[in-house]
Amino acid sequence: MNVEPDAFAADYWSRKALLSPANTLPRKFTDLLDLDAVDELLSRRGLRTPFLRVAKGGSIRPAASYTRGGGAGADVADQVADDKVLDLFADGNTLVLQGLHRLWPPLIDFAAALRAEIAHPIQVNAYLTPRSSQGFAHHYDVHDVFVLQVAGAKGWQIHPPVLADPLRTQPWTDRKQAVEQASGQEPLIDTVLEPGDALYLPRGFVHGAQALDGVSAHLTIGVHSVTRYTIVEALIAQAATDPELRRSLPLGIDLTDPEGAIADEVRGTVAALTSWLAHTEVGPAGDRLRRQVWAHTRPAPVPPIRTAVALTTLDDQSVIALRPYLALHWHPGENGLRLETATHVLDLPAGAASTLTALVAGQRVRLGEIADLDPAAALDLARQLVRGGVAVLV
Repeated sequence: MNVEPDAFAADYWSRKALLSPANTLPRKFTDLLDLDAVDELLSRRGLRTPFLRVAKGGSIRPAASYTRGGGAGADVADQVADDKVLDLFADGNTLVLQGLHRLWPPLIDFAAALRAEIAHPIQVNAYLTPRSSQGFAHHYDVHDVFVLQVAGAKGWQIHPPVLADPLRTQPWTDRKQAVEQASGQEPLIDTVLEPGDALYLPRGFVHGAQALDGVSAHLTIGVHSVTRYTIVEALIAQAATDPELRRSLPLGIDLTDPEGAIADEVRGTVAALTSWLAHTEVGPAGDRLRRQVWAHTRPAPVPPIRTAVALTTLDDQSVIALRPYLALHWHPGENGLRLETATHVLDLPAGAASTLTALVAGQRVRLGEIADLDPAAALDLARQLVRGGVAVLV
């Protein structure tokens, strides 16, 4: 079923599974990855662990079973060995290519665009399964997933959660028995995904999959949802500034008695935390959350060599634009503006504000047309922004 973005956000996001057959979608997914691309990654790109995992019947193979040294001039001990991978795959093992949003150019661009659209950090893995094989037992994930079938066919069974909205600290292995029981019940969805089909699963939904005839390949887009508990964690970290919450418990307290002195201390701590929360500023927790999300996202790649060469010919006719998919924040500093990204902190002149505003609005800025800075300062600003990975030369 093809669902409009607003309807998906309101009715399905983190709530319900959604099956979308290929004939309801505007495109297939072979432009993102196909079997030839997988062969290239495994044989010609010097892939290393942990960018590959190998599994069969729920058991993960040791890395030594599919890696070896890189040979002369490449003193790397854990490069993927294509002949070992061939042997394991022919023997029914599933291959998991991990972190493709950092490896394969079409998926680098796709992941960056998707992350900018949905705001939550994402990862991209690919699963290659031989015919009639199953790499992993029924389980649930602690992140939402979009499954995009790119080759072959795979049978899927989807069951209700045994724990709604599990956090990353609540993996399915802590609830194996409940997962096994759920997998034996009537599934919510029992289907075969074929090339071009897509499936959305909120975190916690129990699922299992098995390849049918031929090689099955699918992409899993994992969405690492930022939750209200993430905000709680940011607040707790900020609470460390409160002396009352840092106070030691009494000397000699009986820590084995949850109904006695410990209960009194818990109630006292709840009261102290409640009082602190009532008077704390939300800004620091928001800043911490922002930095945490930034640490798990990446903007569009920049070509270092070409850009460095272009900087040597910078002049008033040069044009800059914001680096695509870059998240940034700026505020008044001691002598002007302080700009922050995930990787850089830049101190800029106050006159840079209009340039930053134009860049964030999607405009291209010609250096000779920056009115709030003299020509030399405009060139210096451009150098700072480009070398700091904030702007790109157009």
